[in-house]
Amino acid sequence: MMSVFLYVIFMIPLCFNFSMIMMQLSYLVILLLMMYMMGCLDFFGSISYNLGIDFYSYYLICLSFVIGSLMLISMLNCYSVKLFSFMNLLLTICLLINFSSLNFLYMYISFEFMLVPLMILILGWGYQPERLMSGMYLFFYTALASLPLLMLILYMSHTSNSLFFDYLVLDSKLLLLHFILVLVFMVKFPMYLLHYWLPKAHVQAPVSGSMILAGLMLSVGGYGLIRVMMIYEYLFIKYSYIWFTFSIVGSFLVGLICLVQGDMKSLIAYSSISHMGMVIMGMTTMSMWGLLGSYLLMLGHGFCSSGLFYVANMVYKRTSSRSFYLNKGLMGYVPSVALFWFMLCAFNMSCPPSMNFISEVMILISIVSFWSCSFYWFVFISFVCACFSYYLYSYSFHGVYHNLYSFSMINVMEYLCVSIHLVPLIFAPIFIMCL
Repeated sequence: MMSVFLYVIFMIPLCFNFSMIMMQLSYLVILLLMMYMMGCLDFFGSISYNLGIDFYSYYLICLSFVIGSLMLISMLNCYSVKLFSFMNLLLTICLLINFSSLNFLYMYISFEFMLVPLMILILGWGYQPERLMSGMYLFFYTALASLPLLMLILYMSHTSNSLFFDYLVLDSKLLLLHFILVLVFMVKFPMYLLHYWLPKAHVQAPVSGSMILAGLMLSVGGYGLIRVMMIYEYLFIKYSYIWFTFSIVGSFLVGLICLVQGDMKSLIAYSSISHMGMVIMGMTTMSMWGLLGSYLLMLGHGFCSSGLFYVANMVYKRTSSRSFYLNKGLMGYVPSVALFWFMLCAFNMSCPPSMNFISEVMILISIVSFWSCSFYWFVFISFVCACFSYYLYSYSFHGVYHNLYSFSMINVMEYLCVSIHLVPLIFAPIFIMCL
């Protein structure tokens, strides 16, 4: 893993030469191929200098390189592109360390340092003056939840004499320790009642910030929860019903909130919260089906939600608005985008044959075995999810466009970027079935 890490480090000088930006993009693709050649193991492999990969981290690292490449494509024409490419590479390095670290302290430091380049992206390339307030929301939510975790890490280091995940064991039965250890990852998901920073950050962030938030920052919370779940199973078994209850009720309520949104990015952001609630439900059951379903839903959501934000930005660049009340009849204005938007909205409601569909079936099996009455809640959540996905498509692309003008000048690069989002969602289930 150190060879991959040094590979990314030595790409930093490419960021400060505009003619090398496309070369940096090519190197990220080559790095993705290197990761594919390395393969994944059920247990930790490629261990070097406290870094290693296993089944849970391998696909998230690959997703980091894919989303990082798509972020570069989405912002090639922005101002200060050299600084942006540096921030993008810095985020990729932090994600690589977070997903491959064998030490809890390494993971915590990279987990918190992601906040710096992410806030620079929001404040530097955001749309509205309200981006300052959204940056403050993001900062204080993360800081207030993570400082108690730092104290707990120091306590675990004192009691266990090690911070490696394989050696960490907590014998305490205090609810407070469980709450501190889990809260910071629930904020990153985010769980219902801890979610207020996400719509603010999404709406004010540039398209690249929304892609990294939807594609990877939410997966960081899920990955951290998987890691800490293995430290002490007893307290998770004892108190998992608390997080399960908040998630199953919150997913339904947030789905209803989506139906009253007037902004495209705001609706996609709230839909992410609803889907992450299902991820939490699957993980808290602590079953094989639930864990695998949650993991696949994180990957599928990373591609689907990132693609939705990208297409929403394509519309915003041409109409200067993200409002449903102004953007009507886009099927006549940008007809070539209608199929991509329809497929992404369909996959957002977990229609087959997408990765989201398979993962939600796995989560349904796990939550019904955890609590039989959760089947009715799951039906309500799925119905509301289908409603707001249909609302997202029909209100923006159907109807009559306000100036009755047809315009379909979409770049080949934009088609390529949307297609890369869709290909894994369609072909990943076939690959899973073959396994």
